Amino acid sequence: MPSSFELRHSSFVISVMSTDSLIEVNSLVRKFGDRAVLNDISFNVHRGDTLVIMGGSGCGKSTLLRHMIGAMKPTSGTVKLFGEEVTGMKEREILRIRLRFGMLFQSGALLASLTVGENVALPLLQHTDKSVDEIEEIVEQKLQMVGLTGFEGLKPDEISGGMKKRVGLARALALDPELLFSDEPTSGLDPIMTAVVDELTMKLTRGKGMTAVVVSHDMTSAFRIATRMIMLGHGVIVAQGTPDEIRASSNPEVQQFIKGEPDGPIPLNLSQEEHEHHQHVKPRPFARARDRFHHKTG
Repeated sequence: MPSSFELRHSSFVISVMSTDSLIEVNSLVRKFGDRAVLNDISFNVHRGDTLVIMGGSGCGKSTLLRHMIGAMKPTSGTVKLFGEEVTGMKEREILRIRLRFGMLFQSGALLASLTVGENVALPLLQHTDKSVDEIEEIVEQKLQMVGLTGFEGLKPDEISGGMKKRVGLARALALDPELLFSDEPTSGLDPIMTAVVDELTMKLTRGKGMTAVVVSHDMTSAFRIATRMIMLGHGVIVAQGTPDEIRASSNPEVQQFIKGEPDGPIPLNLSQEEHEHHQHVKPRPFARARDRFHHKTG
């Protein structure tokens, strides 16, 4: 969190605010054609924060995350990580920054041909000169940290979905990052395994001082782990603040979303026109689709 200190001189005192921001997003815009998926997004993430980014499906959460890790270039605006602007960096420069953060993907993104231990060791083999013995020791430590001691020799298809998430987390922590990005870390997990993953996140952030950015639409998980929250909608930030401030928000969209209510300002139904303008949907006139259908079934 931001801290303050004073510079003293015999004749004056100057108060200085230290923000210590690890992430600075400023006026970020991302358009797909004429549609602005992200429109003038600005916020900071301070050291030690756990920022949860939430919002309905298709609101731009994952798009924002990809910009934050340097995987996408914005239409305009900037993203700074550790004080360095990444939006204009070349791939080699971004790689240097990426070594300072870990990424937990929604599916775990484990390589099926490798064992659990080999998956966790992968960043160490690619980016360090550590010996085999050192790497094996680190892999053992990281798997112990996520409660999977002795699982090194198993393949991903031999463990459960929750275990895959934990292996993915162990791999994300292999290089001892300062910052952790998580994309839907509890998606598809039962309530008990969700609580386990949340507990691991809180141990890292509150116990070890790591900073985390978590994309989630799981409200139980979000309110459990967050120190700050942002809700996206219509390409803009609908609300942001502490969990208590979000709970107390007078914005009806926020209340509908966090309570999971079907009736409210967020529409249940999406028109064909709105769907066709989604960034991942290529326009396909109904007549053409009907022709293809008849061709296949004729």
